[in-house]
Amino acid sequence: MTDSLTSRQTQILKTIIDEYIETAEPVGSDALDKKYNLGVSPATIRNEMVALTKSGYLRQPHTSAGRIPSPLAMKFYINQLMEEKQMSLVDEVKAKEEVWDSRDDIDELMDEATHALASRTRSLAIAALKNPTSPNGLRGARDRFWQAGHSYVFNNPEFAEMAACQNLFSIFDEFDKLDRLFFGFQSTSPLEVLFGEELGMPELATSGIISTHFSIKGKPGALGVIGPARADYASVIPILRYFGNLIEEVANQ
Repeated sequence: MTDSLTSRQTQILKTIIDEYIETAEPVGSDALDKKYNLGVSPATIRNEMVALTKSGYLRQPHTSAGRIPSPLAMKFYINQLMEEKQMSLVDEVKAKEEVWDSRDDIDELMDEATHALASRTRSLAIAALKNPTSPNGLRGARDRFWQAGHSYVFNNPEFAEMAACQNLFSIFDEFDKLDRLFFGFQSTSPLEVLFGEELGMPELATSGIISTHFSIKGKPGALGVIGPARADYASVIPILRYFGNLIEEVANQ
């Protein structure tokens, strides 16, 4: 479907997504015209926004003219339009120093990495390590999970109401959902972006989940960040990718 977008529609869509990530508010044509030099009239912007809405890239949450990007639009943005903001060498070295002393203790390593990831992304971070199936085919102890950065959730307007936070945090009480979230989706990609509304999980309806997988001494592991669907993916994705590679490197020495 993305092949059907014109270059102008692609430019307008990227601008809308950039603005929505920054403001968390539905974006209108007038705001785009005043803030960005798109080279077309407000009427043309409105017409293109209507077309993007009909094709599933934008949504109109209220009766106002403002639009928000759909998961389809966000994935198109992440895969084709976004420019990643790479970590600096200094940040990479500092991150490695923070977890290096924990290299001989997997529990401590995962805990340190989860807290470091949460701090750098200013997001809720989760790490998981899958427990291998026992020889008789039965699962032994449950998979292990580590969490950090819960307070960062409250910085997002999407979670300003207590009910929204309760919905999000309730997922930590349901092991099966956490297990499905991190290990239940087969993907050939080393890094996966999922949206709560696509997963059939009401608790994550307004959330985006970014995860990466690794292996520690033969055990599958995962590291993820949960935030609003309009997360700053350009910054979060390279940080998450680095920490996933770092855990695997340090733990398997």
